[in-house]
Amino acid sequence: MPVAALNVEALLRATDPAALGFHSTDELNDVDCAIGQDRAIAAIEFGVGIQREGYNLYVAGPSGIGKRTLIDHLLARHAGERGEPSDWCYVNDFDNPSRPRALNLPAGKGVQLRRDMEKLIERLLTTVPTVFRGDEYRRRVTDIQEEYQDQEAKLFSELNDDARARGMVVIRTPGGYTIGPVREGKLMTPAQFNDLPKAEQDQAKAVIEDLNHKLKTIIESIHGWQEESVERVKAIDSEFIHDIIDPMLASLKSRHQMYPAVLDFLTAAHRDMVENIFDFLPGEQQDASTPLRKKVFASEHLRYHVNVLVDNDGASCVPVIYENNPTFQNVIGRIEHIAQMGTLVTNFTLIKPGALHRANGGYLILDARKVLSNPFVWDALKRALRSREIRIESIERILSLASTTSLEPEAIALALKIVRVGDRYLYHLLKAYDPEFGLYFKVNADFSDSMDRSTEAVTLYARIIATLARREKCRPLSAAGVCRVIDQSAREAEDSAKLSLHLGYLTDLLLEADFWAARDECALIETSHVEQAIDQRRFRDNRYQELLNEQIDKGVMLLATEGTEVAQINGLSVIQLGDYRFGRPARITATARLGAGKLIDIERETELGGPLHSKGVMILGAFLAKRYAHSQPLSLSASIVFEQSYGRVDGDSASMAELIALLSAIAAQPIRQDLAITGSVNQLGEMQAIGGVNEKIEGFFDICNGRGLSGTQGVLIPRSNVQHLMLKPEVVAACREGRFHVYAASSVDEALELMTGVEAGTIQADDTFSSGSMNERVRARLGELADIGKQLRASAETKP
Repeated sequence: MPVAALNVEALLRATDPAALGFHSTDELNDVDCAIGQDRAIAAIEFGVGIQREGYNLYVAGPSGIGKRTLIDHLLARHAGERGEPSDWCYVNDFDNPSRPRALNLPAGKGVQLRRDMEKLIERLLTTVPTVFRGDEYRRRVTDIQEEYQDQEAKLFSELNDDARARGMVVIRTPGGYTIGPVREGKLMTPAQFNDLPKAEQDQAKAVIEDLNHKLKTIIESIHGWQEESVERVKAIDSEFIHDIIDPMLASLKSRHQMYPAVLDFLTAAHRDMVENIFDFLPGEQQDASTPLRKKVFASEHLRYHVNVLVDNDGASCVPVIYENNPTFQNVIGRIEHIAQMGTLVTNFTLIKPGALHRANGGYLILDARKVLSNPFVWDALKRALRSREIRIESIERILSLASTTSLEPEAIALALKIVRVGDRYLYHLLKAYDPEFGLYFKVNADFSDSMDRSTEAVTLYARIIATLARREKCRPLSAAGVCRVIDQSAREAEDSAKLSLHLGYLTDLLLEADFWAARDECALIETSHVEQAIDQRRFRDNRYQELLNEQIDKGVMLLATEGTEVAQINGLSVIQLGDYRFGRPARITATARLGAGKLIDIERETELGGPLHSKGVMILGAFLAKRYAHSQPLSLSASIVFEQSYGRVDGDSASMAELIALLSAIAAQPIRQDLAITGSVNQLGEMQAIGGVNEKIEGFFDICNGRGLSGTQGVLIPRSNVQHLMLKPEVVAACREGRFHVYAASSVDEALELMTGVEAGTIQADDTFSSGSMNERVRARLGELADIGKQLRASAETKP
């Protein structure tokens, strides 16, 4: 049965504005844009609901399909059902300052504790100087000092009296005390002493020795009294210290008595404050460790501060955090350093949170590709999920490169859901090559690219368009404008019975159509504005397409659009440049000659052909053997090539064109050049669907239209691709007027009849084809080649 051109209705499934039931989108209510994603929603609901280890989510789907919007909506709802989050704080460990302690507190309590400690420090800075420089403290300390000074003065007075009575004097020197003889009220010089008779010298020495012994006893007593006075002053200090600190800390402990970890911290802080109370006196230094402590803490009082790492004060639900830049430090947290005295130092107040801290107890959303592109992040995430704790580490320490003072903060318990957003390809790569991925991300939420184009779906889709237009502050659309957007959505879905769910593309189309409506000063976005937005987007992206078409028009790239040629056919391919793709006609030629049944794919031989293209060519050999080599060998060598193709060729969508060119070469039957063909073929000769059918038809149409449509030109496609047709209005108009045609076939025989104008022929009972048919001519020529091959082999065997 001859192949007839498709009806115009099959080329574009247009939406009827009258069927929508409204004049403009102002009449439509907003709707949730997450339509057609039942599978993804169910997966997300399951992943969020199941509170088991490893049930984190990977959300898969192409960019612009609305994954983030839906995730944010669903997680926000679940977050509100899980109650309040917690605060996390770091405080000083007074016994081991290099290992700060983590405190987990109810929301708002972290800030309260920090303020309480700040107020405590402020009170101590005010109270301690007032008390220790007050009259009462000074009086009691002075009394002790005067008491011991009186005792010291009395002893030295008695010693001086004794020395004077015995002709001696006690003299205080910078080095201590000395005793010497006196003559006539003056201290004797060494020369005068040596002039004395030996008996007097011996007597004086005995007196000096006795007085030195008494002096030594007095000094020992004084040292004992000094130690005793220090202890008594310390007792007074302790009394005053406890009078100051105890009530303050008791009040603080009472306020936080429900939290044992806080009480432990306050107890340790209490002990440290008692030991270092004079740090609260301006200019005081109590021991040699103070400068080092100041070097570490920059201020003596920082060690009592509270570092509120995560503050959820005022939050009514658990956090939902999206980390846009998931570097190692942004995810795990970091420890900052400050420069002091020529070196880098740190303390617990310089610990900064990461996304894991901020999302702890709730949900963390991460871009899967960004996680993998940032060094160490993926491994750090797996460590955190494996240990169920957040341990802040520096990259330098991980690589054993650290040379500065650092900390080892106490790990924080981790309890959250991680949602990784990415494409399907990355999901399957991780699943295949990382065994741990499946352990920690057990839920795959796969977003659909399209939805069925039912009557109900079209009505709902119109409401989505209205919702997006209002959300983006665009003009309302007329019913006709909505229809054009719906039709374009079906084209994007590459199926007239589907609607694209790529809301990003839909939003961009509305924004651009609104721009052109504003240019025309129209209140509504009409069909013409949507059309203009589509055309202008194509115009911005199609420079390379125009260059290729120009090369064809100038004859630089050879392509015939009229007449007939043997072994030459117009094939169609698709070129994709970013988001823009277009159809490119290409001449395919074939040669056939005597050989051993080998088909040479020149694209593969030159390493320009991909594996799918090579597979398609190999199928041609299988088809020839099945149909024509039942009772004779396939004594044929053939070559097939995409002419003037200088880039990589892949895919099997040209295999039907290659087969017809090859059969034409074998039978020497001309092929129509006013037609182009696309479609793959299997071993049984069935024509199979291909991708990019709209772009391929339009690519050949553009060339023919540029040269002038003859009325016979057209494109042959697989019948299974008819459902995918959503051609641009220009092509549909030309087909309606009979100036261009689109044909559909389901087998190689149907394609042969259209492309050659010769009956394909059917197999007879005697395994022959009908006389004069294309198949009969091909088999006959193959038989001739087999006979020639047989004769040549026989001749070679008879040679001596």
